[in-house]
Amino acid sequence: MASCKLSSVFLVVLVLLAAGPATMLSEAASAHLHFYMHDVTGGSSPTAVRVLNGPRGYFGNTFVIDDVLTEGTSSSSTLVGRAQGYYMCASVANLELLVTMNVVLTSGPYAGSSITVVGRDDTNAPVRELSVVGGTGQFRMARGYVLWKTVTPEIIDLEMFVNP
Repeated sequence: MASCKLSSVFLVVLVLLAAGPATMLSEAASAHLHFYMHDVTGGSSPTAVRVLNGPRGYFGNTFVIDDVLTEGTSSSSTLVGRAQGYYMCASVANLELLVTMNVVLTSGPYAGSSITVVGRDDTNAPVRELSVVGGTGQFRMARGYVLWKTVTPEIIDLEMFVNP
């Protein structure tokens, strides 16, 4: 009987030791990134260009983007990368977008890596949540989410929580 209890305690200790380092590794590997996306649709140097006009109103309008990502809200702030992809107006009734983009990081500890983001952007909500569905480099097979907030019509605050 004592041997059975000792075996059970030993098994529990082994399971905890085996799970502990893996849990610490996943916590250490997660990344919290914060930057600003400059989505310029007008002027002489737009970074978002409409490539398709929808059949009625906004519905179906599609924009291709190559937006600058910076550390701060100013366009002269330190460049950290680019958001490249597209968004389209996917609602008949409201201004709700389907966003598909790669966040390509060009400076800092993750330079050369990218994060793939896909999701719904209900432009009327103060905070939107989009999905991280993959990436490259240090973010290969990443998962997570992005909190997406409008600062101005041309500046989006992106706060990313990524588990590479």
